[in-house]
Amino acid sequence: MNFSWYTRVLLAVASGVALALAFPSYSLPLFGWIAIGLLTLASFGARPRVAWGYGLINAMVFYPMSVPWIDVVMRQYGDVGPWTAAGILGLLAFTAGILTAVFSWGVAFASRRDRVLACMLVPCLWVATEFARSNLPIIEFPWNLIGYAASGNLALAQLTALTGIFGLSFVVAGFGALLAYAVLAGTQRAWKLVLVVTAVLIVVALGGPRLVPSAEPRYIAHLVQTNFAQAYDYPPDWMRTHAVDLDELDQISIDAARRIPGVIIWPEVPAPFTYNDPDFAARAEKISRDSGQDLLVGIVDWKKDAAGKWFATNSSTLVDPAGQRVFTYDKIHLVPFGEYVPLRRWLTFAGKLTADIGDFTPGSVYRIGDLPGGKFGVYICYEGVIPRVARRFTADGAQLLINVSNDGWFGHSSAPIQDLKMAKVRAVENRRWLLRDTNNGYTVSVDPYGRIVAELAPDIRGQLDAPYDFRTGLTPYARFGNWFAWLCVVASLVLLGASIREKKHRI
Repeated sequence: MNFSWYTRVLLAVASGVALALAFPSYSLPLFGWIAIGLLTLASFGARPRVAWGYGLINAMVFYPMSVPWIDVVMRQYGDVGPWTAAGILGLLAFTAGILTAVFSWGVAFASRRDRVLACMLVPCLWVATEFARSNLPIIEFPWNLIGYAASGNLALAQLTALTGIFGLSFVVAGFGALLAYAVLAGTQRAWKLVLVVTAVLIVVALGGPRLVPSAEPRYIAHLVQTNFAQAYDYPPDWMRTHAVDLDELDQISIDAARRIPGVIIWPEVPAPFTYNDPDFAARAEKISRDSGQDLLVGIVDWKKDAAGKWFATNSSTLVDPAGQRVFTYDKIHLVPFGEYVPLRRWLTFAGKLTADIGDFTPGSVYRIGDLPGGKFGVYICYEGVIPRVARRFTADGAQLLINVSNDGWFGHSSAPIQDLKMAKVRAVENRRWLLRDTNNGYTVSVDPYGRIVAELAPDIRGQLDAPYDFRTGLTPYARFGNWFAWLCVVASLVLLGASIREKKHRI
């Protein structure tokens, strides 16, 4: 089937729109199942030297539609103008679009040799590009991978314990490739195959959740939602002027832990909390002593390097019932353009943004902490969307996963619910309870199979009695890591190589 160039452009645009519609705030996941099929049709049979453009078009539509909150955050908290904020979002779409362009080029290259070979390549190459997007330095941005469009179904989500999120991406992209094949082949046999596969997926999606086991918790944690308004900066007297708010949070924490003994968890630092401030240190110690329980709290941790120069880390620290700091984890994967500016020297167009955003120093050690009953790993905010982070904590011995975040930066956008959607998959991938504590929502307890078993309403100040347990044992994903994604990388190279050999054979 030989499409005109403008039909291909329309298909590429439609694929970007469909992909965006699969995620919150649109929340129409069925569109995700056809999105890759549309891009496959746009790329199929095109000249490889122009096919990459269709992938780029897909990305330039998908990202502004699915993550428009980046523009809002840049303007509101980066103190930059609308054109600069739009430029940063466009830069993100373009850099991520390079990988989508590779996908379109690969499909076009293989399709000019063999139709079946090209459609077999589609899910493998799509996963390979998502895997690259999740791991490349500087442009690492594994947000809204297509597998998350299917992760809302409890039965389908269980696949991630074997393959990680990339297995679900393979299934969704593979279905899109099958649809594209049926359109291109135009035979009854091909469409019958589509109907059979669709029927199987419907049966699994509707009936499968009943077969997913449940997990019984033995412990209660107290997840405190601080609900502080996000600020561009904080005046020196912030702690004094917010003393009433802090007193309320102190009492909420202490009362909850006295009522039901259990660890108290505060979110990623939502205010100028630092142990270098004696007043804050005294508050944290008082909460742990008066409650008789451990307190895990987010702070900005100021340290000195070997040369005596001060540097800051985004950290979470554990204070024991005696008021002593016994554990600290420093965030390793920082948020680009939020906690540091990548390529600051070259991004002169960002002007005030690069001047105003101070760089945190990343941590380097995946530390495991101890609580009564077992071991935990805590990761901070953006690290929750990077699959290998939670997997690393689990492989290193964490029996409980804790994700603390300050989603107040996102305002009332689709970002917090997108963040939650991705965070839930980490629990399934690793078969661990997940306690997720945020500044203003969504604060939840997730069981090892991906069910939210307790949640606190967003945008309120309070605490959640969050059930959890410690679990041992490793899923195939936790044990072997991204073996499936690497398999897709190898399969992509083999199939592209087969396309070259087929060309030589035909010559």
